[in-house]
Amino acid sequence: MNRRYVLRSLPALAMAPRFFAQAAKPTIAVRALNQFTLLVSDVKRSVDFYQGLFGMPIQARQGSTVLLRIGNGPQFVAIGPAGSNPPSIAPVIGVSVENFNADRLADSLAQHGIAKATPGDPGLSGGPMKMRIRMRGPENGGAKDGTPELFFGDPDGLVVQLTDTKYCGGAGALGEVCPNVEPSPKKGLIAVKDLNHFTINESDGTRSNAFYQELFGLPVRSRQGAALGLGVGPGQMFVMFAGGGGGRGGANATPRPASINHVCMNMENFNPDNVLRILATYGISPRENTQGPVGPLKSYVNLRMENRGGAPGGTPELYFTDPDGLVIQLQDVSYCGGGGFLGNVCAG
Repeated sequence: MNRRYVLRSLPALAMAPRFFAQAAKPTIAVRALNQFTLLVSDVKRSVDFYQGLFGMPIQARQGSTVLLRIGNGPQFVAIGPAGSNPPSIAPVIGVSVENFNADRLADSLAQHGIAKATPGDPGLSGGPMKMRIRMRGPENGGAKDGTPELFFGDPDGLVVQLTDTKYCGGAGALGEVCPNVEPSPKKGLIAVKDLNHFTINESDGTRSNAFYQELFGLPVRSRQGAALGLGVGPGQMFVMFAGGGGGRGGANATPRPASINHVCMNMENFNPDNVLRILATYGISPRENTQGPVGPLKSYVNLRMENRGGAPGGTPELYFTDPDGLVIQLQDVSYCGGGGFLGNVCAG
């Protein structure tokens, strides 16, 4: 290698770090889970049910949808009408980021292959690997000139709403203005503190893990057999994707639509026997059959054993169903999906 070659190579070498920085896809740093939505047969009945059990105040309203605060907020559960569809946990999750800016986030999503939806594309996001920014107006609890909200669909069509860490579902540029909080008429029997995790059914769990790890940089917080708990933010929150490859009809078929199996909230001093007794006083009785559909207003405990990352004698995981049969899990505030009696022994 002669001196002339080295000198000619220097400009290219100087440009190399810039080239690789430009080629790298930006990671969106998420901080917390923010919200989930229940689509129910009777909004008033469900609001009364959750307020009576948890004492949740109404944090905001978005048209016919009622937003119930979880703990000290701004996290919430949105309760809206299912209409002519069966009641369900809507395949929509909220994830918060610092310093929300819809246009900047849209640019980052585009670099991960998520395209802007057209006006004719269906749903909040426009479909799998599509994104949409909408302006939520005052008729739906937004600002006078509209509150910008960003939705995107993952490869299976699960809709993710990216929000600011202060987002409460209200007005303001960040959806952070919720001045008309309505106290719960009942104190509640159990004080839930925060969201803990979502367990999501998708056609290919491995693909989903890779997608969210690349997009958000999520670490593996826990392992339950083959399923991974991907950590969201610095605490115990996580998402878990369940599903084998291929979807319906083989590897080349259209991906199976995403669904949320259950949502978990946490509480202090979790004791499964005590929680079951409280639920029983509220009309939520123990599940009688261990096979088949659970049905509304039932409770049960599954012991997650060592082969799925649980404690030697089993980690108790407690579930109940609401008036529409939708499944909610309750765990300790330290629960991270790992081992130990409280499920709080995790990788980090």
